[in-house]
Amino acid sequence: MSRLRDTEANVGYGLTTAQIVYRMPDHRSLFQHFIWQRYDTYPEFPLLAGFLAFWEERIEGPIHSVTVAHARLLQPVDFIALKRPLN
Repeated sequence: MSRLRDTEANVGYGLTTAQIVYRMPDHRSLFQHFIWQRYDTYPEFPLLAGFLAFWEERIEGPIHSVTVAHARLLQPVDFIALKRPLN
């Protein structure tokens, strides 16, 4: 991964995962899953939008649904104190 500028990390740049469910071109009653994962910006997701546009233009399997998950690169960290006896 290339180095990010501070502004990119603070405006929602992070790991985006999309689960694309599509119909098989030859058997429209069957569904197939495709997982797409890239670093993209929330909430516009320009890379994902470009990929979906490419899919609709070039790939024969029509998209049924898309589920998106996003994890920012910089976020608050939770610290948990573990209590255990020391020997």
